[in-house]
Amino acid sequence: MSEIRLAAEPRTEFGKGAARRARRAGFVPGVVYGHGHTPVHLNLPSHDLMMALKTPNALLVVPIDGKDEFVLPKAVQREAIKRSIEHVDLLLVKRGEKVNVEIPVHTEGELAPGGNLVEHVLTALPIEAEATHLPESVTVSIEGLEAGASITAGDIQLPANVSLAVEADAVVLQIIAAQAAPVEEAEEAAEETTEA
Repeated sequence: MSEIRLAAEPRTEFGKGAARRARRAGFVPGVVYGHGHTPVHLNLPSHDLMMALKTPNALLVVPIDGKDEFVLPKAVQREAIKRSIEHVDLLLVKRGEKVNVEIPVHTEGELAPGGNLVEHVLTALPIEAEATHLPESVTVSIEGLEAGASITAGDIQLPANVSLAVEADAVVLQIIAAQAAPVEEAEEAAEETTEA
């Protein structure tokens, strides 16, 4: 995963008024915490942050006390209607440090014929990996699976140096039969419509 550099500025004003002024100026208020350090308050460029957060578990590089530091987004608060970013909490990480994150699970392939559906029991897979080498996602083959089949966390092939942060027998996705309306009821409804 590549590093995304953000030109953050130290934040010296606090409170709702200061946060509104920062947002009007094109910044998002944020706080960096972790490793026993005193929390550091920053203003991050709004557009650059929004683009960076399109990548799951984006590894960001921000200047703190004149030194570039790695951070991971931990909590993002969004405005309810416009969905613009209101505030972000960032976790300070070090090269080589292991962190727990969740990564999206994508599927590939076609299910067995019969109108079956894929149900994602876990929408994201909890993993542990080095902070500077986090995978963006994992892909699972559902080729030929029939209703009743399931894929557990232990079934998923993970990249090197990545381990599960959930029980191996946890169900990630399962194949379910599509629910169809009984044919007789559909035919009766059609007949009633025709008679009317």
